[in-house]
Amino acid sequence: MIHGAWHGGWCFDPLRSRLEEAGHVLVAPDLPGMGGDEAALGRVTLDDWAQFTADACAAQRPGPVVLCGHSRGGLVISQAAEAAPEAIDALVYICAMLLPSGMSRAAWKADRVPNPDFEAIIAETDGRAGTRVDPAGAAAVFAQRSPSALAAAAAERLVAEPSRPRATPLRLTEGRYGSVPRHYIECLDDRAIPLADQRRMQAMQPCISVTALYADHSPFLSAPAALADALLSIAAGVPA
Repeated sequence: MIHGAWHGGWCFDPLRSRLEEAGHVLVAPDLPGMGGDEAALGRVTLDDWAQFTADACAAQRPGPVVLCGHSRGGLVISQAAEAAPEAIDALVYICAMLLPSGMSRAAWKADRVPNPDFEAIIAETDGRAGTRVDPAGAAAVFAQRSPSALAAAAAERLVAEPSRPRATPLRLTEGRYGSVPRHYIECLDDRAIPLADQRRMQAMQPCISVTALYADHSPFLSAPAALADALLSIAAGVPA
């Protein structure tokens, strides 16, 4: 499980018991450099994160590996699949960035309708190597359908996000990244990556299955049982 921008592996904790009771191992690391100082933020690259993720997948072999990315984590899992398709049996994009080769998150954003509520809670770090989220406004954008106490607690855990990975174009090939089956879990009431954007990305990069959840941008908080069930259904179709 690869977390999205400003988050950490902790966000997937509500899924752990349901997945592990079904016989799976949930691996949810924090991506290196998250929450670091300006120097640490500035050193992070998309390739670094992709290799870190690919290595984490390889470490789970010989069993099957389903690699999931939430939000910005979609960029990471795509590039990881390009780096090591042999280590990954399926990719799952959870209201995530599903972009084609040659496109960056920044380029995608520049071509989309502005999202003023989202932009209002984001600010650059002092040295401009990353961005931070205003915790006071985070719940209304990321978790408006989630239990208020859980949303508030999650908002307080958000950390600085390095900017370079989101500005880096993906480099993907059909022979490597394209060889790994893709699945999408869309969130119908997402205020961070609106449903229209999720579906536009699916049209650009078709997936073999799409599951719709009545959830906000934090389905691990607003619909953890439904999200876990969707993941279990996808995993059931992966050859052992």
